[in-house]
Amino acid sequence: MTTVQTPAKASSVISSSGFFLFVLLLTAANLRAPITAVGPVLEDIRLTFGLSASAAGLFNFIPLILFAVLAPVAAFMSQRIGLERSLWGALCLITAGSIVRWSESETALWSGTVLLSAGIAAANVLLPPLIKRDFTKHTAKYIGLYAATMSITASLASGVAVPLTALSDLGWRLSVGVWAVPAMIALLVWLPLLRHRHQQPTSTSSTENLPTRNPWRTLIGWQVALFMALQSLAFYTLIDWFTPYAQAHGFSQAQAGWLLFWYQAVAIVANLGCMVALKRVRDARLLAFIASSAIFFGMLGLLLYPQLAIVWLTLAGLGAGASLVLSLSLFNLRARHHRQASQLSGMAQCVGYGLAALGPLFFGILHEHSGNWTLPFSVLVALSCVQMLLAPLAGSAKQIS
Repeated sequence: MTTVQTPAKASSVISSSGFFLFVLLLTAANLRAPITAVGPVLEDIRLTFGLSASAAGLFNFIPLILFAVLAPVAAFMSQRIGLERSLWGALCLITAGSIVRWSESETALWSGTVLLSAGIAAANVLLPPLIKRDFTKHTAKYIGLYAATMSITASLASGVAVPLTALSDLGWRLSVGVWAVPAMIALLVWLPLLRHRHQQPTSTSSTENLPTRNPWRTLIGWQVALFMALQSLAFYTLIDWFTPYAQAHGFSQAQAGWLLFWYQAVAIVANLGCMVALKRVRDARLLAFIASSAIFFGMLGLLLYPQLAIVWLTLAGLGAGASLVLSLSLFNLRARHHRQASQLSGMAQCVGYGLAALGPLFFGILHEHSGNWTLPFSVLVALSCVQMLLAPLAGSAKQIS
């Protein structure tokens, strides 16, 4: 006899932590891969459309600057239409942008990049407060798995981009367009959760009497935002500039590429390790200080003795991976409820990705004007030192009042 699943049972499955975790990780898989897939085939794209090197560099700049500009907008929208609807809309933008990039048109390539970057910018802001609202007891676990999934798929997208170009006449368009598939899957999987949440009573009444002080006006908000900014700046600057720096010190381009892969692989391990550590500590001050110190000593080592780059990148990668999970977790730890977490997430990512977008640019300007790598790397080391000093403040258990 066929068993019919009742609405109550279906609702229980949809609202379960297992289903939520599946949806969360599937969403996270779409938040970096469409961007990192471009780098390995950027030269092919540049030759196809006759782009200058500076114009091609905008493919790295556009996502980061949109992450910054649209972060407060995403936080505002979540207050107006809800977290689930906002996230589903973000996935629609990611899917549409990825599909548009299948076209042979240069205009479609640029517009698709803008669309999907806007969607990712919104999802970056919205996932942490969603975890804060529904799964407070599992915040560290879910944030860690979310960060690790982003990192793994980002590395995978970089790794398969070039091999995919050889599979069909589409060439690089297949490499950047194939990421529309997981985005469409995520859209479909979100639908049951979206319908279920739409039927639930609004949670506004449960939070309307709680503190709603704007993080932009608090010292705590700026501590978290600057911690996010400094760790993001170090990560993206190293990703963009390590290869020419390594080549200037005797490494081949291939060796530099593998070293960067190692840096990102170590960061994934640190994502998961930090997730476990956060579950066992009352506050994150010591953890934040250790992670920031690892970045500082890794950068200092690269400046003073680049021949041991594998050692310094291991240190910096451990610090980068842990700092990312800490940054995402602090949005929830320093907020009293999910609405405040959404505001803090929007603020921190606005400041953080804004500086991250400008960091590689100014690093390049310093290198060009100084004629060497000492000055730009010294500035990077100094900023990592500032992060180390700021870490105990950002990682304390105090919440926004």
